[in-house]
Amino acid sequence: MWPYHPQLLEVPVPRYTSFPTAAEFADDVGAVDLLTAMESANGDLSLYVHVPFCEKICWYCGCNTAAANKASRLESYLEALHQEIALAASRLPASARVRRIAFGGGSPNALTTAQFLALFEALAQHFTLVDPAVSVELDPRSMSPGWEHALRQVGTSHASMGVQTFAPRLQAAIGRVQPTELIERTMDLLRRAGVGSVNFDLMYGLPGQTMDDLAHSLDKAVSMGADRVALFGYAHVPHMIARQKRIDASALPGGEERFTMAQAGYRQLAESGYIPVGFDHFALPDDGMARAALDGTLRRNFQGFTDDQAPVLLGLGASAISSFPALLAQNEKNAGRYRMLLSQQQLPVALGKRRSADDRRRGAVIEALLCQGKARIDPAMLIEAQLRLSPYIEAGLCGFANGMLNVSSNALPYVRSIAAAFDPYRQHSPRRFSSAI
Repeated sequence: MWPYHPQLLEVPVPRYTSFPTAAEFADDVGAVDLLTAMESANGDLSLYVHVPFCEKICWYCGCNTAAANKASRLESYLEALHQEIALAASRLPASARVRRIAFGGGSPNALTTAQFLALFEALAQHFTLVDPAVSVELDPRSMSPGWEHALRQVGTSHASMGVQTFAPRLQAAIGRVQPTELIERTMDLLRRAGVGSVNFDLMYGLPGQTMDDLAHSLDKAVSMGADRVALFGYAHVPHMIARQKRIDASALPGGEERFTMAQAGYRQLAESGYIPVGFDHFALPDDGMARAALDGTLRRNFQGFTDDQAPVLLGLGASAISSFPALLAQNEKNAGRYRMLLSQQQLPVALGKRRSADDRRRGAVIEALLCQGKARIDPAMLIEAQLRLSPYIEAGLCGFANGMLNVSSNALPYVRSIAAAFDPYRQHSPRRFSSAI
């Protein structure tokens, strides 16, 4: 189904959930920049609320999260988060309307249900919410019956579970032990709460994982009725994520085996009736993400592929990233400094990137390639990228016609690498990313 060109996959590339990527963020962006961007944010916007805590920390995880083992730690963080909500909302124009809210982490269900409901109430009090679509990331290991009421109370329409694998020995190998019964019970709870779209995060390329392991996990996801599946390749970067040192690198599959797993997973989900969304996401035909992929309105943001059309994403919480047409701004990652800045009534911006007109043009090209598999390229940009694109053109993975760059139907594993040809920051960057597959 997919041709294997290892030399074209060997260079690590970003996932391009933004452009420029977070690797280009610098400390010359601050609260003044964010304030200026917020004051011009008229119309629809989306909120992302970061909860950087989990009941248990998985060894593979690269998220900004910590163990929720002290009530005082959670309470002091939430106090600061409530302060940020009030401060940020006061800076937005009266015309700003919130139509989507995403709670991520970490695991938002590391909070008590009372804390979660109070957090949502603060959003409703300070922002203008217009029947927002509400999504929540959840850890099945720490779901209690009370979450059924809490999720229904806030009108949750989407939920995402970190499943990763159903194989017990692989769960033990990555520090994510969760019996199948836990996931089944959580799925039942979500359906009773009225959640219409549930995503399962699954991984290939795990230590000791076989093709049968992957097929079994995908079968379980399908049989449980997952509306969406995100199938990611495990990125082993212990030099960047210290907790990954606990994972046995000698048992990791090689590049060709990872490629075969990705291909088999893609085929199995497609044959099970899922619509491929980009390279590594899948959705049932009646799901909003599948419809966006089919009608050409699919977008890309910090949560991955999305059908969210809002031009502004406002991030709240430590390490959360806000996205505006001309600015990317990231909050302070350190929880202590985050709290200190908010105690002084300062927007807690630590890093960011001002997006030039050229950045926005290139970002549009990269997003179009990842979401639609094609993009219109202006002549100057084409000339600059021609040399970097030539190996992919020669391999028949993409081609030009009438000013359009088209990615071949069998070239999905290479689309991030093709998109990187239009990223001038990557050409001489020492920053390492995950492998393309």
